[in-house]
Amino acid sequence: MIKNVENNVKPDMNELLSEKHIHYMFHRVSCQFYEGISKDRLFGNNYFEIDLVVEGSGLHCVEDKIFPCKANDIYFISPGVPHEYFLAGPNESLAIRKLIFNLKDWFKGDACAVGNKHYCYGVFNDGSSVAYAVLESSMREKISYILDSIECELAEEEIEWRSIVRTHLVQLFAYVGRYINSSIKNPHEKSKEYDLVCATMKIVNKEFDDCELSLEGISRRVYISSSKLSRDFKSYTGRLFSEYLREVRLDHSKKLLEESDRPVEKIVEKCGFRDVSAFYRNFREAYGMTPQIYRQISRLSTEGTDKNIHNESEKKKMELLQDISTNLQNGKAKIVKTLVQQAIDEGIAPTDILNEGLLAGMSIIGEKFKNNEVYVPEVLVAARAMNMGAQILKPYLTEAGVTAVGRVCLGTVQGDLHDIGKNLVKMMMEGKGLEVIDLGTDVAPETFVQTAIEQDCRVICCSALLTTTMPVMAEVVKLAEEKGIRDKVKIMIGGAPVTQEYCDKIGADCYTSEAASAADAAVKFCQNN
Repeated sequence: MIKNVENNVKPDMNELLSEKHIHYMFHRVSCQFYEGISKDRLFGNNYFEIDLVVEGSGLHCVEDKIFPCKANDIYFISPGVPHEYFLAGPNESLAIRKLIFNLKDWFKGDACAVGNKHYCYGVFNDGSSVAYAVLESSMREKISYILDSIECELAEEEIEWRSIVRTHLVQLFAYVGRYINSSIKNPHEKSKEYDLVCATMKIVNKEFDDCELSLEGISRRVYISSSKLSRDFKSYTGRLFSEYLREVRLDHSKKLLEESDRPVEKIVEKCGFRDVSAFYRNFREAYGMTPQIYRQISRLSTEGTDKNIHNESEKKKMELLQDISTNLQNGKAKIVKTLVQQAIDEGIAPTDILNEGLLAGMSIIGEKFKNNEVYVPEVLVAARAMNMGAQILKPYLTEAGVTAVGRVCLGTVQGDLHDIGKNLVKMMMEGKGLEVIDLGTDVAPETFVQTAIEQDCRVICCSALLTTTMPVMAEVVKLAEEKGIRDKVKIMIGGAPVTQEYCDKIGADCYTSEAASAADAAVKFCQNN
């Protein structure tokens, strides 16, 4: 049963295709589906159709079968196949980019021969009449670029535009043909497995806020092994279960950022992420910006037209800060230096440049390093870019009265000359906004403690790579107690031979196994003191 259906007048394809032999359209669905779809609502062109879902979610009815569809789904539909898109409810939205054309107007030979293995460059090599895939972000960007190029050629009709469009179409088939071959084949045959995958997706969309939700837990509820459910989920959706769960949680986090003033911590809890750092990392990877910047941009885009000039200025500011962050992560020191100076010249507050540009980028590198997604060389070049940007920014921060999150002294203990680990910790701490006093290597206990007293340090960080030098850490703790600063200064230790057990034994406050965690712990100590 269909309710509240707006009359969508279907275009006359023969008329539209008579001159250019290809038609591009942006189709926004305006009907709502509730209980069922009558087959007379479906229509099939006599032309080939490529549909990319660019926005929202809904239902795609193909012949007598119904499938959920959402942004990043792409369909290749053979001529004559009856199909239509519908909304899943009254508050849903769904928008599709379409290309409709006659294959024989653009291709010759095997590419037009139905049933040939090279038909449509292998997109239908499993014998189906409708091919489907869920695009990853990188492939989505490629496909969108091709569609943009085709649209541009159709609008401008410059010299050899037909040849250029033909080339783009070949690219489109080749890209998606490979992608479909490696992920999904003929998903339009319903089966028990398909029903279980749909049930799994429904559970995820209903219970995504449960941070304990897992494939193993769902598999027990639907009476199937987790390994089989994992394989079926990948086969029918083109994504791993973990990827789909993360996408659902991120989608909801975006809505909360757009529609509410909830703090990030509450959004993390509401969307089922385990901790704030995991949410930040996933959000940045998915959308290329911090949640705060996304919230600001989304708010600006919804304000009234009387604030257009202000909005445009704020958007440019956000884009510039994002460029600083991105180039810092890529280690492009000279570009970061130039962008920081540009941001200053354009009147952006030094604190914003520091927090949303430099520190945001270094924080991402820290999270990636912690998760073994980048390694020491990448951290080193990012830190160099951070330092070059900070040199430009420092006098402006001083003038504005900006102070560091806290002050830390660190060094490699007496008898040990290794400094690679210490230097990584220093970079990560500076990337968190801490002022770091680097005492170097072969540092005596008296130097650690005296520096903390004279420089008003909140944290002492001791590093050791040699087992024989570890007792010096115990001497630092003992001396701090003797000097009466033990209740004011936290002592952190680390290094290859150091363990949590040893930390507890000597009475130190914190042990971390790697640099990024050490920086996080130091920030917490400084904020709590």
